[in-house]
Amino acid sequence: MLRESEGSNSRLPIVSRYSGSQVLAAVLIVAAVGYLAWKVSESSTQALQFTFNGASVGAVYALLAIGFTLVYSTVWFFDLYYGAAAAVGAYGVFYLRSSESLQVGQFDVNEVYVNVVFALIVAGVSAWALRLILDSRFRKTLGRRGALAAAGVGGAGVGVYSGFVLSDPEELNILLSPVVGALTGIAAFWLARRGADRFVPQGARLPFLAIAAVGGAALGAYCGLLVARAPASSLYLSWAVSCLLAGAVSLALYRGLYVYMRRRARSPLIMLVASLGILLALTAFTTVIFQSAPRPLPEAFGSAPWNAGGAFIKPFNVFSIGVAVVGFIALMVFLRATAFGKAVRAIGDDEEVSKVVGINTTVVIAVVFFIGAIYAAMAGILSGHDTAIQPRMGLLLLLKGWIASVVGGIGNMYGAIVGGFVLGFIEQFGIWDLAGEWQNAISFVLLIIFLAFWPKGLIPRK
Repeated sequence: MLRESEGSNSRLPIVSRYSGSQVLAAVLIVAAVGYLAWKVSESSTQALQFTFNGASVGAVYALLAIGFTLVYSTVWFFDLYYGAAAAVGAYGVFYLRSSESLQVGQFDVNEVYVNVVFALIVAGVSAWALRLILDSRFRKTLGRRGALAAAGVGGAGVGVYSGFVLSDPEELNILLSPVVGALTGIAAFWLARRGADRFVPQGARLPFLAIAAVGGAALGAYCGLLVARAPASSLYLSWAVSCLLAGAVSLALYRGLYVYMRRRARSPLIMLVASLGILLALTAFTTVIFQSAPRPLPEAFGSAPWNAGGAFIKPFNVFSIGVAVVGFIALMVFLRATAFGKAVRAIGDDEEVSKVVGINTTVVIAVVFFIGAIYAAMAGILSGHDTAIQPRMGLLLLLKGWIASVVGGIGNMYGAIVGGFVLGFIEQFGIWDLAGEWQNAISFVLLIIFLAFWPKGLIPRK
């Protein structure tokens, strides 16, 4: 009887041996391949154009998904602030460079109270970071009160400097040239020191490092002078300032609000609602400050399109794709090859055990929030240069980043970048025969399909 039963099972239809989701996946793949083959046969040039468009849009979604996934896989709640971070990045560039995108006197965007608020946020975040550094390295020398006082003075200085930068954006390249010079000199000396540790004999290290210090200072002074004499660099300096401001706000939210809420609430749902309130509040403030009308960002490099096989793509869009790929590789190297990255992964696996083994989870998670917001802000900037910006752009970009995370495999960094580009391609090819207004509908249909049949995404987290 057993053999007969086995024989009867072997004669079952092949389809019955597979789950419904596998059959549906096969059907959808065959349908998609067939549709693409049909459209390519109709117009290979237009297919290439949609491919370029999908890659450039997918790069923005991938950056959002990377930042979103980094935070989610560490603290395991959805921080909706990252939509606002994208808007802060885009509107930060507009705030600092509105004179280049609007006619003089058309829209006076610089507001004193905005400068003061951001200066206070930067001062608070800087003071907190300086206190941690001084406590860990100079506590015996300065004492606890001395370290706290030094951190307060240093944070206040950084805040005042930030206020000056925000209040005088016309001189952005001049105001930031000392920072560029200092960072260049420090980076050059750090690289020289790392090289000396490996290749320079012990007896020759001191003279080598002295020469490296002088060379680093000279290089920093030269780079600072170049920036001061290049007004065109102000646009790209505003990118850095906007990303840092978005990161500072994210860090301040975590350290000043989320830490206490996580201790008391211990509920992802409460954290989700709180971050939704922050997103809506910042969207409302953006509408009040900048008005609801769409605004253009200044024209960046690479705006003149290239002709490639009859299709057109802007060099700036190629740059966007490169930013997403390089940003992903840099983050993965950082997470895999550094002690900080190991701490992040340990917290994602079990935060309580990480505390027991001595990891300062508050500091590590704060840095994670800072980095994630920078990725989201950069996505907003790249999107803003490609299309006009508007106050509600953060909510839409957040949803696209979340859909990309679900498609790729929520909680998986590899899935984040894959999901971003997959979503971009599906959106663009999906509107080949439809109006552009259907683009968002296609994204949400894709989300429903994945949540219903493949909730773990294309690359599930292990």
